[in-house]
Amino acid sequence: MQNTLALVVTTQPNSNLTTTAINLVRAAVESGVSVIGVFFYQDGVLNAAKHLSIPSDEYQTLKQWQQLNREYGVPLYLCITAAEKRGLSDELNNLELSSIDPVFTVSGLGELVELTSKAERVVQL
Repeated sequence: MQNTLALVVTTQPNSNLTTTAINLVRAAVESGVSVIGVFFYQDGVLNAAKHLSIPSDEYQTLKQWQQLNREYGVPLYLCITAAEKRGLSDELNNLELSSIDPVFTVSGLGELVELTSKAERVVQL
């Protein structure tokens, strides 16, 4: 459990704190910290909405989360209960019907407990 970090994101995609979370993950990984996961909870689940329309001249948070996952293998966990309360659905048998981007792993609060118990540091934004 050396030099490990877990993040909890509870802010909406258009929030400056969400941008800070993305920058924190990138800086941590690039400085040798192992980011064991990012857990999206409360309004933070909206970061996973694949049909959310953000104007092209604004910061594209979903693309940034996808890039962090692709480039660094940072696991992205999504609280399904919080997501469903905000109108997001996970259609396991039909990705076209799902409103959650497939880069996110649908999970529950148990995953949050697991992350916080394994991480040396936990940051919530």
